[in-house]
Amino acid sequence: MTLPNHDEIAYWNNEAGPRWALFQDQMDRALAPLGARGLTTAAAGPGDAVLDIGCGCGGSSLELAGAAGATGSVVGVDVSQPMLAVAEERARAAGLGNVRFLLADAATEAFGDKTFDLAFSRFGVMFFDDPARAFSNVRGALRPDGRLVFVCWRELAANPWFAVPDAAVRPHVPPQPKADPEAPGPLSFSDPGRVRGILERAGFEAVQFEAFDALLSLGPSSSALELLSHIGPASRLLNGAGERARADALLALGGALREHERAGDVALEGGVWIVTARA
Repeated sequence: MTLPNHDEIAYWNNEAGPRWALFQDQMDRALAPLGARGLTTAAAGPGDAVLDIGCGCGGSSLELAGAAGATGSVVGVDVSQPMLAVAEERARAAGLGNVRFLLADAATEAFGDKTFDLAFSRFGVMFFDDPARAFSNVRGALRPDGRLVFVCWRELAANPWFAVPDAAVRPHVPPQPKADPEAPGPLSFSDPGRVRGILERAGFEAVQFEAFDALLSLGPSSSALELLSHIGPASRLLNGAGERARADALLALGGALREHERAGDVALEGGVWIVTARA
């Protein structure tokens, strides 16, 4: 019997998780404006009990812990052990005693009924194989009128930081099968109609979407090339390429990134939905 989310759990422990842990500093800098907007919308306050879904390397959890204060608490949950190891070390270094991390799948974990005031996620909810079931589980963990706030990617056209590397690499690698837009993955929540239906089937109310765009700073083109060859859609395309194809793809990707470099920094736009709802 295949466990729920089996493929994604394996991927985030064996492939993606170690890469994100390695590039945590660079990814935190790149995603900072998008995460900050989500956290502002979430408006965690003193005394709040917060669930951080797909917390990864813990950046959002630490921010939430600071907002919740000594009378509040944060539980960061993720399926990736390599990323949680980074999160735990960061919490120790920050001296935060009101945050803990849980290696678990938010889709199925028994968090306890009506435990949290706020469920938050920065790019951690697009990978459920049964999203309505997963959000129903999250809703059960929220107190009456509890808040759900998450940040997810909009369509590829709104995300040059995905589209530019993809367009540069794709001509040089073997043809890829057409992706299912609703399969677990970074862009699977790009359709607000689909997301609204998922959340309403899970029992959430007052579902709202705010479009937000920001430039993502990826550093000098050499650093950006290293990052995007390990993380994001280009990295998945490169995984299936032979040695010559990979070399050609990386050459093309480096050239594309240099076209977007200004004053030693590659900045590409990222577009997200800030989604809010009530339990």
